[in-house]
Amino acid sequence: MKIIPLSEGAFTIDKTKLFVPFNEEKDNLQHRPTGSLLVEVQPFVVITSKDILLLDTGLGFNDSVYSKMQLHANMEKEGIRPEEVTKVLMSHLHKDHAGGVSLNYDHTKLSFPNAAYYVQKRELDFALTKGAPSFIPEELAALQTSPQVHFLTDDEGVIDDYIFYKYTGAHSPYHQVYWIKEEGEIIFFGGDDAPQLQQMKIKYKTKYDFEAEKAMQLRKQWWEQGAKEGWKFLFYHDIKTPVY
Repeated sequence: MKIIPLSEGAFTIDKTKLFVPFNEEKDNLQHRPTGSLLVEVQPFVVITSKDILLLDTGLGFNDSVYSKMQLHANMEKEGIRPEEVTKVLMSHLHKDHAGGVSLNYDHTKLSFPNAAYYVQKRELDFALTKGAPSFIPEELAALQTSPQVHFLTDDEGVIDDYIFYKYTGAHSPYHQVYWIKEEGEIIFFGGDDAPQLQQMKIKYKTKYDFEAEKAMQLRKQWWEQGAKEGWKFLFYHDIKTPVY
């Protein structure tokens, strides 16, 4: 399987939930509000023998050079057209993961016209009810009616015999994680339950997880199991180590 990180850049985020661009060469984290976290926003493409998979959809911002969605521009730089994506796997629907679900200039249309979208139904219901600042309902509205959407309602299951998903909660109330298994290789995408390599290695609770204790224990469990089974971890918010 081929893994392609699609970095949308580095940002700081504080209690306002706003993602403010951060230039590592010019900006100083100490000049940002107290408690600001430095994160990368980084969807992934995984190319398998069956599919071109997209794992989460980024912020939905525009690329200033190409005048199109940054997610689309990043994919096209890698030789992949948006029309070629066959499946979109959503871990959860916070705005930094789901901003690119629909077209940013027309939220009535999903941004990958030929893809099946896999979404946890309870997460969508929660997101539309909860709203801002963590969720942007207008960006998610197309998920409610599009025939492209496959709602996942079970706590765990299998998609096309090789993509395994499991409801976890932890970071958000209805978060889910994925394992992609093909020809003896296992890729694990933990979304924001497992966002950075450092969090896997060091046992600590975060302030921004819905169930911090559960998230911490899951990270420990996955790290140990992954080491034994040779998983490849994909880290959505890791500036230095997107794939480990």
